[in-house]
Amino acid sequence: MTRPSPPDSISDIEERFEPAEDLREWIIDTFIAEDGRLTNEDHRHLLDAEIGVLWTNVDNSRNMRSVIGQAELMPPMAMGKWQKARATQQIEEWFGAVPDFLLTFYAPAASMMDDASFCALVEHELYHCGQKRDVHGMPKFGQDGRPQFAIRGHDVEEFVGVVARYGAAAAGVEDMVEAANARPTLMRATISGTCGTCLRAVA
Repeated sequence: MTRPSPPDSISDIEERFEPAEDLREWIIDTFIAEDGRLTNEDHRHLLDAEIGVLWTNVDNSRNMRSVIGQAELMPPMAMGKWQKARATQQIEEWFGAVPDFLLTFYAPAASMMDDASFCALVEHELYHCGQKRDVHGMPKFGQDGRPQFAIRGHDVEEFVGVVARYGAAAAGVEDMVEAANARPTLMRATISGTCGTCLRAVA
């Protein structure tokens, strides 16, 4: 399946969000399905997840950086009762039910990205779609046997200056440094933008 492009309607001047069923199918078939062309075992828990995907042309700049992708745990949480009910109703109207995760991509930026960079952006958001862990670090499941989901932080949360002054081992980033020094296993990519999920965690 060819990588889906944003629909022409999303390029209108009017600010809008549009469900992206073809993009959702492509993401699942490419990265999550066991026989996908770029299947990643790190996303195996998402085989049981319901994922909603949106295109938007709404500019979302934070901290002087433009957001081009975002992953959210559903249902919406950090809002008042009416706002939450209104947002939940809209999501149900888009997808027929409330998904476990909602991925949103900024169409103007995505349409300009090469395949490798767009794949890197999508996987960045998928990595935020995590599974809860118990006190022993084991994956948590509900009584129905489905994974219990959560938004996942980064493997590395450290300042360059700390690594420069004290080393990768002291900062706990040896695995990331080793991965950075190795050749990419897939292809070179550049995510020339920002993840909204990451920025929400920035103080």
